[in-house]
Amino acid sequence: MSAAPAPSSTPWLSVLIPVFNVQDFLEECIESVLGQLPAGDAQAGGVEVLLLDDCSTDGSAALMQALAARWPGRLTLLRHPANAGLSAARNSLIDAARGEYLWFLDSDDKLLPGAIAQLRAVVQQHAVDVVVCDFQVWRARERIKHVLRGERHRRTFAGPTGGPQAGGPALVAGLLQTGQLHAWSKISRRALWAGGLRFPEGRYFEDLATMPQLALLARSCFYVARPWVAYRQREGSILASMNLRKAHDQSAALAGFLPAYAVAQSDSPLPPRLRFALAHQCARNLIGALRSLPRWSGQEPAAALQAAADRFRQDFAEASPLTVAQLLHQYLWRGWWLRRAKLARWYAYRPR
Repeated sequence: MSAAPAPSSTPWLSVLIPVFNVQDFLEECIESVLGQLPAGDAQAGGVEVLLLDDCSTDGSAALMQALAARWPGRLTLLRHPANAGLSAARNSLIDAARGEYLWFLDSDDKLLPGAIAQLRAVVQQHAVDVVVCDFQVWRARERIKHVLRGERHRRTFAGPTGGPQAGGPALVAGLLQTGQLHAWSKISRRALWAGGLRFPEGRYFEDLATMPQLALLARSCFYVARPWVAYRQREGSILASMNLRKAHDQSAALAGFLPAYAVAQSDSPLPPRLRFALAHQCARNLIGALRSLPRWSGQEPAAALQAAADRFRQDFAEASPLTVAQLLHQYLWRGWWLRRAKLARWYAYRPR
């Protein structure tokens, strides 16, 4: 594919957009980015926009070319020789990016007006390692129940607004508490990826595996409690189309965090807040994986489902810094009765 010529100056931001079978959504996504940049050369306003086609089978690749012709010199187009999945696409985009900061954007989502200018103001004033933003859920037909659920503004961080504030364990704990670990709400210095951190290829729930480790590497962060991303809710998402393989990936998503923490923090003990937040997210993963099993009753052998349930419980034991009994006690102490009941119920689940 053609690519925009590389200018001599280093952009302050790289917007990284993996593309796979999103013909119906891609143009709106690109317009939401380029519409926030001044007219001019290839990297207008010091922002480069990279798109990578992961061998789409619809018209996405041709649309990328058309969009590049519509905005000459504004888009850098890349392509995988064979379909390799979202993680591999993002990893290739990281390798190709030149910006000081990286912002992942899914090609069926969009940036909300003013997001890039607000981000630039933050990094120019504070030069933090990670900027965390909120998001809104974007539905084709929004109903009053969605508004009442707060979908127009979803918080991604449990902690103080603004900054600069501490990264590392404090940032990880704040993200784990909300469970909002998607890559597109965290804008990070490219230098944080220089040590080899990448998304796990061939696995689902790749954000859940990667974002806590990225946050652990950050020395500082800034939390912007405003939606910068519109997250499109549509059929075919990972959670809407769970299968046994995805359930295994969800269950094991945090397996690498404690080893990474031991290296990054020189085997220092986990702070109490992070210990609870990590155990709480491990419980979310366990429940999510176990809840998917009843739908395959009668389709999969009972022994296979029982083996999967046992594996999910073992994944929890290996990734969580608290045992189930300790976490149930923590829920009780906090008055989280419903969460306690849900964990107790699903931990005891046995496939029929």
